[in-house]
Formats: sequence, C-alpha cells, structure tokens
Amino acid sequence: MKSQIKNTAASILLMFAFTLSIQAQNTDAKSLELLNALESVNGGYAKLASKKDVQFNYVYDGLEKGKDISLERLIFNGEHSWASYSQHDLYVLPGKKGTATQSLVDGKPSIALDGVTVTDPKAIGGTVFIRNVNFYWFSMMYKLKDDGTNYKYLGTEKVGEVTYDKVSLIYSSDITKKEQNDEYILYFNPNTHLVDQFLFSLPAMGIAKPILKMVLTYENIDGIMVSTVRKGYMPTGESMGVFTFSEVKFNNAFKKEDFLLN
Repeated sequence: MKSQIKNTAASILLMFAFTLSIQAQNTDAKSLELLNALESVNGGYAKLASKKDVQFNYVYDGLEKGKDISLERLIFNGEHSWASYSQHDLYVLPGKKGTATQSLVDGKPSIALDGVTVTDPKAIGGTVFIRNVNFYWFSMMYKLKDDGTNYKYLGTEKVGEVTYDKVSLIYSSDITKKEQNDEYILYFNPNTHLVDQFLFSLPAMGIAKPILKMVLTYENIDGIMVSTVRKGYMPTGESMGVFTFSEVKFNNAFKKEDFLLN
C-alpha cells in the first residue's frame, strides 16, 4: 500500500491543485475571519491581478522519478498560461528528448516538441491539466475565497513554536460532481496570517482522512506573497517531492497572442 501511494503521490499533488480551482464557498465566522486576515496580508486576487502577468522558473523535483524544469509565463486576466520545458521527465512528454512548449489560451491547448506541433490526444489533454494546475499553484493563496469552498474551524494545534488555527476545507458534490471529495486542513499562522502548511486526503487511494502534508515557504516579491518553495511529505515524514519557483518577475507586458504556438 505504501509503495502504491508513494508512486502516485506526485500525480495526486497535481490533482489536488486542479481540484482546488473549482469555485465554491461556505464558511463559519472564525474561518472567515482567518480568510479575511490572510487577504489583508496578501491583498487578495485583485492585488495579484493588478500585476498583469508573471514569469518565473519552475523546478518540480520528483526525487528519484526525475524533474520537470520550465520557464513559466502567466497572464492573470483570463488565466492564460505558457511554458517552455528544458527538462520533462514527469508529466510533459516523458521519455521524449528536446524542448517541450505548452500553452493554454482562452481554454485552447497547444503543445510542441522542438517547434513541431504534437497532436497526440493524451499529450493535449495533459497540457490542459498541467497549464491549469501550474496557474493554480502560483495563485492558490489568492483564490481561497472563490465561491463554492466549504470551511469549518477546527481549533488550534501547536507545531514547533507556533500554535496554528486549523480550518477544514471540503467541496460540495454538486460542484465537484464526485461521490467522495478530498479533504484539506489549512494551518493559519496567527502571527503572519499566512497558511504555513496544509494536510490533504487521497480517497482515490484509500486515504479517507487528510494525513499527507505540504509545507510552504514564502517570499515577498514586488508586494506579492509567493510560496516559492513547497515540500510534500508522506504520513511517515518521507518526502514526496519539492516544488520551487525562482526569478519571479511581474508586469512583463505579455499579451495572450504571445502565448500562441501556431
């Protein structure tokens, strides 16, 4: 069982990010207070969107499985996404040599290898998935107040020297269209009001409770709190992978037409 979970953990982390992008919201007073406090620090999605766009280097280190290394470009208004992969061992044309380029503009995906258009349906479907996921990984903490999420305050827990406020996050089946939804527990730092870590479940793998962990490290870049390093852990404490953003630059004057591959 442990081996099965470990082999699919990185994939589920991506699935988690995509699931979170579904819109919904229902919350109690304390949870809303914590969400509002987070927004008072990071400024909410309106502040992020005011930066127009972003470019950054992204290393997804799957440890023994290899790495996906990309130059990412995102436009916030319309959620357009583009990336060029210098290394792609994991989720973008694995096993293929050359530079892979993906784009998602107005919901329409494109993928190319060394400038040659790829038409394989699996690769195109993967492009939609990865482009949406990578956009959400960058903007996640700016989108927690989207309509449709369901929050419940769970009290406090001390981790190290910090006593965190814990909030449960689940989804309504009428929104997700799933019989069993993933569950998450967000850990709000009472001093910074940021989410330092969260736990999550894997019902598809028989893990019904949120026992897997993601730990976040932030940097303030041009007034935006960016989780530049994210580390995933198994319940045993074993690493599930490391996700790193670097050389983050906003306001690049990108246009969606710049992201088109053909």
